[in-house]
Amino acid sequence: MTVNWSAYRRARRRSRQAWGILFLAAVSAVAGLAWFFTAGQFEAAEPAVAGPVVAPVFDPAWMKPVVPVHRVPPGSALTALEGLAVKGRAGKDNYQREAFGQAWQDVDRNGCDTRNDILRRDLAEVVFMEGSVCRIAAGRFHEPYTARFVDFRRGSESSRAVQVDHVVALGDAWQKGAQGLTARQRQSLANDPLNLIAADGPANQEKGAGDAATWLPKNTSFRCHYVARQISVKAAYGLWVTEAERDAMKRVLASCPGQETVAAG
Repeated sequence: MTVNWSAYRRARRRSRQAWGILFLAAVSAVAGLAWFFTAGQFEAAEPAVAGPVVAPVFDPAWMKPVVPVHRVPPGSALTALEGLAVKGRAGKDNYQREAFGQAWQDVDRNGCDTRNDILRRDLAEVVFMEGSVCRIAAGRFHEPYTARFVDFRRGSESSRAVQVDHVVALGDAWQKGAQGLTARQRQSLANDPLNLIAADGPANQEKGAGDAATWLPKNTSFRCHYVARQISVKAAYGLWVTEAERDAMKRVLASCPGQETVAAG
């Protein structure tokens, strides 16, 4: 019997290749199942949204306007930025939160305090506390600073997961012109819906009193609106920016030259 060794070697080679392909397919399948049962199912359940999720600043159905010091200039946010004074920071040694009035007052006199007004505005699937038309017990929203879906549940610990952020931090405002405002004007600044947004608690804590030169949202698709809103607040209350802050704002707006200012109303 004559053995065709050349044909035999070709058959062995094809067999090894076939087994190699089967092995790689099995590994890929196992890896895919592992991904799905760890992170994949959650990513599939909560897909990221490409653009920023921005609630209307003002809802006339149940909110009343807070009167700022100046009207927000309409049009380009970049033009409004050019209209802001550029100065260094004033001292902060004498800063106290009480200078902006008691936290979360009912400044617009609609019967509900400011914190609950903003939660009602920004959250979806809102549930009120039993017997209340103001106090928010629960809700869900696509959080703007991190782009994650976040659940809010009222409670001594759980409430911290969702905080109401001052877009222009009060400590920053104090060092950039708010010391020269009247007590009533500072109270309006602290409770103006234009300057307030429901946000991820840890992100808000990370921001602290930072301005655009030291902190920006991780969600890059929200930065244009965020910076435009800071500019609008500073224009509305006669606040200034530092040179570093102005430059940081310009860098953000360079990616969205058509971004307009934001107004409450």
